[in-house]
Amino acid sequence: MHEAARLLSRDRQSSIDDIATAAGVSRTTFYRAFPSRAELLHALEVQPEPDTRQRVLDASIRMLRTQTLRDLSMDELAGEAGVSRANLYRLFPGKSALFRAILVAYSPFEPVMAVLARAGDRPPAEVIPEIVLTAYRTVAGRSGIVRTLLLEVTSMTPELTQAFAETGLRAFGAVAQYLGGQMAAGRLRRMHPMLAVQSLVGGLMFHILAGPVMSQATIDLPAGDEVALQFANIWLRGMRPEASARGN
Repeated sequence: MHEAARLLSRDRQSSIDDIATAAGVSRTTFYRAFPSRAELLHALEVQPEPDTRQRVLDASIRMLRTQTLRDLSMDELAGEAGVSRANLYRLFPGKSALFRAILVAYSPFEPVMAVLARAGDRPPAEVIPEIVLTAYRTVAGRSGIVRTLLLEVTSMTPELTQAFAETGLRAFGAVAQYLGGQMAAGRLRRMHPMLAVQSLVGGLMFHILAGPVMSQATIDLPAGDEVALQFANIWLRGMRPEASARGN
């Protein structure tokens, strides 16, 4: 174990042959002591390399393009990411922890929460464009990730419910709370705050998801921050308090 620790301290990717040679033992002797390289790493408590977490997240997104999180094998994920099973479980003890990390890394939930944290009681005309721009910039050009997250959220298993509650539901709730306060202050037309959130998110989400399909049909859709701002302004016009009064 001393030789293995010394070798792995210089090169975390050292093979079983490398470790056995450094220790002066045969592969057979190595496997008598440790059924696998992962078991050795666990015994040595070798910590993951700094970039291992990101490699695992990137690999998970690649795999989730063709399968759901329910079907994803953690062993196959370890192989795809090029990490040991032990290190994978050190980083993500289960699929719930993995799903939460994916949502934090690739969804707009955390960035939007940061916008709301500094928004205070600023009016919707200032805050809504910032929210929409932040969300758009987080996922722009990543429609595959958006589709993956949408699929996982809409087919969520009980195992993943808590992870989504800590990220997505928290963000939606925070936006709804802000909108509800603005409605009470007379700055927005009154409606159920969660319906207002859905109407705010829906158009931009469809635009991002439809982009690749439209381009295949040679339909040239505009893109960029200006498009996101147009969606924000359309929503703001529809949510003006006078719009409610004219409808009554």
